[in-house]
Amino acid sequence: MSRIKNTFNRLKKKNEKALIPYIMAGDPDLATTKSIILAMEKAGCDIIELGAPFSDPLADGPTIQKAALRSLTHHTSIKDVLGLVADVRKESKIPLIIMTYYNLIFHYGEERFVNDAVAAGLDGVILPDLPPEEAGALIALAKQAGLDTIFLLAPTSTDDRIKAVSKVSQGFIYYVSLTGVTGSHLGLQQAAIKDSLARIKAQTDKPVAVGFGIATADQAAQVAGSGADGVIVGSALVKVIEENSGSPDLVAKAAAFVKALKQGVLTVTQ
Repeated sequence: MSRIKNTFNRLKKKNEKALIPYIMAGDPDLATTKSIILAMEKAGCDIIELGAPFSDPLADGPTIQKAALRSLTHHTSIKDVLGLVADVRKESKIPLIIMTYYNLIFHYGEERFVNDAVAAGLDGVILPDLPPEEAGALIALAKQAGLDTIFLLAPTSTDDRIKAVSKVSQGFIYYVSLTGVTGSHLGLQQAAIKDSLARIKAQTDKPVAVGFGIATADQAAQVAGSGADGVIVGSALVKVIEENSGSPDLVAKAAAFVKALKQGVLTVTQ
């Protein structure tokens, strides 16, 4: 059983939901990214998404795009991110996921990526631009090696699409809360999210984590209270890192933000 699945099972027994922060690997540098990861774990997060920077992201809004560009100024590569994972594994067993784009995996080589990812201690991969219909080879390689392939659903997903994604997604299903890019405002869509999650959960028993547009502890609590098994927060945290870049308080402020989010999630589950 994967670390991701174990985490959701453990939290479910406590009637808690997972907090899954996203940060861009290499922003502002890889050493600081490692420090942020370890500090976020101590602050109470449950799973961590690491962005591997790509020059032409299709799902990311301006905040994460800028973080990717900052990371790319250091020439951060997939290999570098896997090296970071291996380094973190010397000190932590928290589930780690890479979120990036298929062109990087294609160039690296699917089989090589899966083998290197598992060897480094990576737990899962999210590729927003790789639909399940075109991911057969990667899914097979990852399943054999024990790497979770996580696929996305959206408010526009049909029942047939929900069935298809539920069949192949491992670890959890990523529900995109709105039709937009990362960093868009969530607004008052709790009822719509609740309805969508109910529709998804009628067809699968896999955990469903909600991301895109969640920026505050209150919003995290709203989503956790809508039936989500996990809450994903990216752009708001990346903005904290951007605003404090170069400050000796950067790691502490990122950790404090994550701690507040976790407290928000816990308010609806305790």
